[in-house]
Amino acid sequence: MFRILFVLFIVVPIIEIALLIQVSDIIGGVATIALVILTAIFGAKLVKQQGLSAYSNVQGQMAQGQMPATELFAGLCVIIAGVLLMTPGIMTDILGFMLLTPAIRAQLAKALMKQVTVKMQSSMSQSHTTFTHHSGAAHPFEHADDTHSQNKEHPSNTIEGEYQRKD
Repeated sequence: MFRILFVLFIVVPIIEIALLIQVSDIIGGVATIALVILTAIFGAKLVKQQGLSAYSNVQGQMAQGQMPATELFAGLCVIIAGVLLMTPGIMTDILGFMLLTPAIRAQLAKALMKQVTVKMQSSMSQSHTTFTHHSGAAHPFEHADDTHSQNKEHPSNTIEGEYQRKD
């Protein structure tokens, strides 16, 4: 955690100051300040537009009874982009505008889902607990007879049971 805070509060501002100095040497100090202000204004408008769009998409997905995971991720990216675009600097503006690009958000979501899937699969392969409920069993998670019992050396990750949907 300390490394992340160190990068956020020490390294990023140093890089931003160095970039601002280099850009001001090329285009001038007033033009550099104007550039930072204009990117903040333009970025705020884009963040508002895309944020409202993401919010609308989330509500639409939820109204259809679907989990709006992609839309929630897009909304999170828009919020982070807004913070980056409101932070004075060139590097943060570039990162903020990148997060506002739908193609980049899609690639980030894909990479994140791949990481989550790998971690979930590895954690599930480490878990060897199986709960099975059969009617008539002495205990709700014990087998009623030996015909359903499992090999204790290789337990399954399967949860057996019945459900009934009530709307």
